Amino acid sequence: MKVTVRAYAKINLMLDILSKLDNGYHDLFMLMQSVGLYDTVCVEKTDSNQIEITCDVPDIPCDERNIAYKAAAAFFEGTEAENCGIRIHIEKKIPHAAGLAGGSADGAAVIVALNKLFGTELSEKDIIRIGAKVGADVPFCALGGTMLAQYTGTVLSHLPDLSQKYVVIVKPDQDVSTGKAYAAFDTAERVRHLDTKGMLLSAVNDDWNGISERVGNVFEQFIEVADRAVIKAVMRRHGCLCCCMSGSGPSIFGIFSDKAQAEECLSELKKDYDSSFICVTADTGCELV
Repeated sequence: MKVTVRAYAKINLMLDILSKLDNGYHDLFMLMQSVGLYDTVCVEKTDSNQIEITCDVPDIPCDERNIAYKAAAAFFEGTEAENCGIRIHIEKKIPHAAGLAGGSADGAAVIVALNKLFGTELSEKDIIRIGAKVGADVPFCALGGTMLAQYTGTVLSHLPDLSQKYVVIVKPDQDVSTGKAYAAFDTAERVRHLDTKGMLLSAVNDDWNGISERVGNVFEQFIEVADRAVIKAVMRRHGCLCCCMSGSGPSIFGIFSDKAQAEECLSELKKDYDSSFICVTADTGCELV
């Protein structure tokens, strides 16, 4: 038996860091939104007694370093399911190290697929518990839609689905270290925090005007993405409601109400940035195919 899952990317409509915790992690306030850019993850049983991974992208590790492997191991440790052997194949569309939770989405998809394969009937709390052992974004990626993520990102609250919008995403040819991004926050003398209460109220009321006024990412104060201003200028010129960096970067997204404007924006950006995409907001994180 094989189970196939679409693993959707995420963007941060808001990302604020409230403080550094005593355990070294950070207390976050994030408005998370799933988007229709996805990886395809296929999981099947074997008799190898091993966790095997293959991927269509050569530079993705296919061993214990892969979040999908860690997710499978966490699933078997956290349930009564016995691993007689599984094979995981990942087809990547979400750019790697882009601030879009591509790896976390794959890990989430593995948990969802194994839950189906082994009939473990995990509750939402179980999925969050297992996912949190793998990575902070994994629980959100398993559930998805529109959610408020707090604490380290693993305390999740469902919000009403936002009305669908078009999303243009660009990943500049640059890598950003998440660890260095948080270190920059820790040493910053001044941090401009965001209107978290106003954003939450706007999101609950599906008020895209209010959301667009408050979209923000505190990492933009510390992380330099060379072409960020240029990309945002193109998005604004084509009529986006708002634009922002996702996660610790470097990806930039623009939200559009009008499909034609979004497509025209994408057409211009693709001339200079190969990793450019258009999709719509999604109401789930993982979808069984």
